[in-house]
Amino acid sequence: MVSDSGLTSAEKKLLLAFQSGVREYDPLALAERTGTNEDAVMQTAFILMHKGFCDVKERRRTYYRLTAEGEEYAKEGLPERRALRLLLRNNRQLPVEDLKSALGKRVNIAINWLLKKNWAHIDKGQVISNYDKEPPYGPDEEILHSLAAEGQKELSEEESIAQLIARRLVNADTRIERRIAITDRGMELLEHGILIEEEIAQLTPELIRTWRGRKFKRYDISISGRAVFAAKLHPYQRILDRMRRIFTEMGFVEIKGDLIQSAFWNFDALFVPQDHPAREMQDTFYLGVRRRIDAPEELIASVKAMHEHGGVLKSSGWGGEWKQELSEELLLRTHTTAVTVRYLASHPEPPVKVFCIGRVYRRETIDPTHIPEFDQLEGIVMDRNVTFANLLGCLATFYRKMGFPYIRFRPGYFPYTEPSVEVEVHTDRGWIELGGAGIFREEVTQPIGVKYPVLAWGLGIGRLAMISLGMSDIRDLYQPDIEWLRRAWMLPARE
Repeated sequence: MVSDSGLTSAEKKLLLAFQSGVREYDPLALAERTGTNEDAVMQTAFILMHKGFCDVKERRRTYYRLTAEGEEYAKEGLPERRALRLLLRNNRQLPVEDLKSALGKRVNIAINWLLKKNWAHIDKGQVISNYDKEPPYGPDEEILHSLAAEGQKELSEEESIAQLIARRLVNADTRIERRIAITDRGMELLEHGILIEEEIAQLTPELIRTWRGRKFKRYDISISGRAVFAAKLHPYQRILDRMRRIFTEMGFVEIKGDLIQSAFWNFDALFVPQDHPAREMQDTFYLGVRRRIDAPEELIASVKAMHEHGGVLKSSGWGGEWKQELSEELLLRTHTTAVTVRYLASHPEPPVKVFCIGRVYRRETIDPTHIPEFDQLEGIVMDRNVTFANLLGCLATFYRKMGFPYIRFRPGYFPYTEPSVEVEVHTDRGWIELGGAGIFREEVTQPIGVKYPVLAWGLGIGRLAMISLGMSDIRDLYQPDIEWLRRAWMLPARE
């Protein structure tokens, strides 16, 4: 026979709330029936669940709502929709500059999504519509309008929702809804009868003297207490700090640079031709502003000569005319090599042993392994007698200290290093490429006044962090998931 002898008065009161015959309540309803609060109800319910008298049912529900930018687009239309309407009103095509004048700062977003949705294409500076009339609203636009009308709601179109969240037009709010149900064992106890007696939960000097005949509240010390989550560094920040510590222990000095660079330092000084695909709008975030190059005139002249005919080297350069106005374009740096090459230009005498960890920007299509804003680790060693073997040894040491015992190097190609390699590490998912390295070409070092070999590398941090933290989607590193952050100290770490 089931007995209530091991139950506290709070537990008995909660069970008595089910005397109405209803076998399931939400916590708020039980709080009203017992005269307590929701937190006390849940605490008692979990204890009763442990004893077999109750079940706690949980359901995770996600509600979506518009951001401020999403509300703006719900009213005015997505930038690509507004751009398409402009094209259709102008015989299906407009120059990029005309679209820029009409849409302002939204023009890059509009063009990007026109191309992704295959609504338009670009030919010789003209944006040309692929439609003769406006296409119907897609799922993403339907969601925007639905949320604008209802404020927040649950949705099932996972792909479209993920796209809108990535565009920062929609926020997700995940809630856990609980229901408390009485079990058959709990019902049996109710039928047998429950007697509530006054229990003592806190001792006083008077009670210690007169305790005989009193009933004390029972405590089950086998039940775990409520988890307490102390403040801690974000796991991604811990990985960044660990990388800094490793390179500092290896004798490197950290340097920093501006996020906004000129095309000169980002591309030209690295001997990247001015017609290279990486310099196009589709790959680089240009700011639409030009500024005089922050470099000595003789250095600019040397870079110009190197591009046009190889300068004083036995190199043919890239041929053609090098245009200074293209070098003056400001952009969000596409790699931190812009920082290290600039540092080399101002420190041409050996030895130089520096690294840079910083944010870089590229017009990447967002997916589980690519985002347009990410961190890169860049390093260089310049000295009289350094060799390619020194480069491989330095990289192997770093990755082993990061917890990857199996490393291999594969031949690679980069515009400004020769020879070049790609670095791969072995994980439980096989071999994964994590960065590129090589020795700066003379076409890079000679114009900036460097006479000795320069070992250089650029390593992707996000992918390495994913492996270290056991993640499969790089976007999860930046999601404000408080539950994941609380558990982060338990995540696997490579030592």
